[in-house]
Amino acid sequence: MRRWIKVSITAVLVLGLAGWIARPYVDEWWTIRTACDGALPGDAVRDLLPEDARVTDTASGGVEELGDYRCEVTVSEDGRNDWPLLNLRAYTLRDDQDREFLWLFPKSGFGPQMAMPEGLPGFIGRYGELDFLLPCPTLGKDADGRQRKLLVSARLGQRAYWRRPASYEVAVAFVNSASEQLGCGAEPLKAPKGVSPVDPEKDKPKTVPLSAARDTPCGWLADAGLLDPTRWRLDAQFNDGAPTGRCDVTLGQDLTDGDTKGMNFVAWFGDWSDRLVTENASFTPTLAASARCGGEAAHFAVDSSDGIPGVDAAKQRALLDAFVRAQAEQRGCTDVKAVG
Repeated sequence: MRRWIKVSITAVLVLGLAGWIARPYVDEWWTIRTACDGALPGDAVRDLLPEDARVTDTASGGVEELGDYRCEVTVSEDGRNDWPLLNLRAYTLRDDQDREFLWLFPKSGFGPQMAMPEGLPGFIGRYGELDFLLPCPTLGKDADGRQRKLLVSARLGQRAYWRRPASYEVAVAFVNSASEQLGCGAEPLKAPKGVSPVDPEKDKPKTVPLSAARDTPCGWLADAGLLDPTRWRLDAQFNDGAPTGRCDVTLGQDLTDGDTKGMNFVAWFGDWSDRLVTENASFTPTLAASARCGGEAAHFAVDSSDGIPGVDAAKQRALLDAFVRAQAEQRGCTDVKAVG
């Protein structure tokens, strides 16, 4: 009898100790499971965590009538203060969306950006945030007759392992959930398999020679008539579903006295771009153009290094015009006007 009691007490102590050890992991599992109203894939969230970090808190909420929904996921890490792993925000009202776009381009529209894989209607902003813009068929049109849209910004903590496919998996899951939460009715997105985001400010561009331009969204450059085209390299950062994109070309240093020189052709689509070019004192491109694309404003501009062989002001204008024509054909733009 005494031996049975001792064994029972030992078993209780062992089970209690095991439960005490397992408690944090159970709490974390449940916290991740319920984060963002249960929308996030748990394995993908855990894949973003640094070693020895664990999810400790989440918060989500919003008001459909105000077109606002957000979710935050917080982690704890040994020897550090708690920090945000995920800051996910969704908006369906124009004023909120304009504010977000202008935050992404605080000094000029030429800020760093990268294209997302085709099939995802968005781009990667200057701080590595993933920005999506989708039409909301269920919400109809706004007071100005424009199709209502859903803007989602997924910001991941700087210490997160965000340059992994898990970032797209988490962001896309939130986009689809936000569409439901806000009554948007957007077509659900699918995360690309095995594709990781890039860092617009740190990653070296993956350029191709101009001879390969035809196979990119910047194919118009193949017939641009640039001097000695074999010396030029193209970085095509365009996605046909995104509200912004760019075609960057650089010239070999052997033709520029050792300095890297090039041109950046950038486009911004949507009425928010009107505010970008009119309210931003830093936005002063010498050569620009405007148009109407999809019933909303669109703006185009070129930023060029000085002293590029064979590229004077007239050539820059001709190149910008070719850029605009290509986008107008691709997106059905009208009312094209040159500026500057």
